[in-house]
Amino acid sequence: MQAILGDIVALEVDAIVNAANSTLLGGGGVDGAIHAAAGPELLAACRNLGGCPPGEARITPGFALKARYVIHAVGPIWRGGTRGERQLLASCYANCLALAAQHAASSVAFPSISTGAFGFPISEAAPIAIQTVANFLKANGKLDQVLFCCFSPADLSIYRRLLS
Repeated sequence: MQAILGDIVALEVDAIVNAANSTLLGGGGVDGAIHAAAGPELLAACRNLGGCPPGEARITPGFALKARYVIHAVGPIWRGGTRGERQLLASCYANCLALAAQHAASSVAFPSISTGAFGFPISEAAPIAIQTVANFLKANGKLDQVLFCCFSPADLSIYRRLLS
């Protein structure tokens, strides 16, 4: 596991994770950037998936991206932490990792799911992400590389502190 600062759409990994909304039809932030970089085929593929509930994930080809796959993860909207948000976020990461393993991906890059427009505090989301990935790797060991691709130096600092 490693935390980096960068643009997730430019990474050369087997799969990148898209912090998507439940329609899977594109949006702002990382979702919009991934759809723009992957090309119109990604939207067409997502239309065929019929959406995705929070806590779950779906997979499509990467199309024009360097990554072979895009794993679309729908994280929870933060509502104060009393409506199962932490469990849904952990489920989101675990489902992404399971899909990566099922599709023989050996490297996966995650954005910080739910911490943008969905309002999940990064200080609570990052430990959930890291612990869920660590548990998966310990139990499965099928991934060679997991990157946490951070959008800001502040987020990167939180992830690196937790990983050290």
